[in-house]
Amino acid sequence: MIFSTRRPATFGAVLGVSLGVLALAGCAKNKGELVVDDSIGVTALRSPCPVVAIPEMTGDITLFNAPGRTDSGAIDVVASITNLRSTCDDATNGAKLTSNATFDVVARRTDTRGARHVDIPYFSVVMRGGTQVLAKRVGTIGIDFADGQERASARGSASSFVDRAEATLPREVRDRLNKKRKPGDADAATDPLAQPDVKAALAKASFELLVGFQLTNDQLAYNATR
Repeated sequence: MIFSTRRPATFGAVLGVSLGVLALAGCAKNKGELVVDDSIGVTALRSPCPVVAIPEMTGDITLFNAPGRTDSGAIDVVASITNLRSTCDDATNGAKLTSNATFDVVARRTDTRGARHVDIPYFSVVMRGGTQVLAKRVGTIGIDFADGQERASARGSASSFVDRAEATLPREVRDRLNKKRKPGDADAATDPLAQPDVKAALAKASFELLVGFQLTNDQLAYNATR
């Protein structure tokens, strides 16, 4: 499955925190806890597998060949993250959700003279409920340009394990979401997803795997203004 979602994120949390071992997961296909039914208020299929996304403004990086310059004439290398894919073993119903994520980094350089190797830093981070950083890993991906070559690419990957119990909604919450409602019922016009305790339970059981370039403050500011 390919994920092209770019998710807004708190950059102080995503870019600045480093927390031990990475725990990543992908999204399952056609599997979920909640069944879509016209007679139920729920209209979405939920999987315990984390959503995979690239945080907004972290999917591109621009390197310059002169300190202090950010004009087009000083651009050295431009790179982007694309083809973010993930697999998840949700169907096995094991206690752990094992997943693997892959992505491509495509790069272009302005000076094509000579062979060249460029290391570009990137992060993989797991968040819970959209705000809590559980784990983060920072690494580098190497791009190799042959002599005369303008464009090059490389493949990155990550593997992970997530506790299924932590990513599964409590039975009581699932029963409330799946409850059939008929016109005239006291709760027929009440959206269970809007109830504070249900929203809190959904947030607690929701995980995200975010992948992006590990940008400096100057690089992030450049992405925000270009």
